Amino acid sequence: MTVLVLDDDALVLMNTVLLLEDLGMETMQASSGAEAMTIMDSGELPAVVITDHAMPHMTGAELCRRVRQQYPSLPLILATGYAERPEGAELLSDVVRLSKPFSQAQLSRALSEACNAGRCF
Repeated sequence: MTVLVLDDDALVLMNTVLLLEDLGMETMQASSGAEAMTIMDSGELPAVVITDHAMPHMTGAELCRRVRQQYPSLPLILATGYAERPEGAELLSDVVRLSKPFSQAQLSRALSEACNAGRCF
């Protein structure tokens, strides 16, 4: 299964990729919402998208809304370090939430939850 991982912090991105690869996943990486959309629009659709929420130019919640419009069945995981729900995230009831920092076990559970809710392919 291929996972698109999106985070504007290079160290967090690298750590998440390593955790996923250790779980046997293939990964694609993006450091912005625009870059993630370019990857998907080129035809390289992942099985799941994991996005950080707090990013410049396009938040994770904004990216989730765009992905939901173009790829309605694509499972989404929104990772956030905020205790409260990110602004605008209440409209994304089908998006799995993952609290930062997270362990490999928590990441694995979030992937399972997203796949059960969204038909990973």
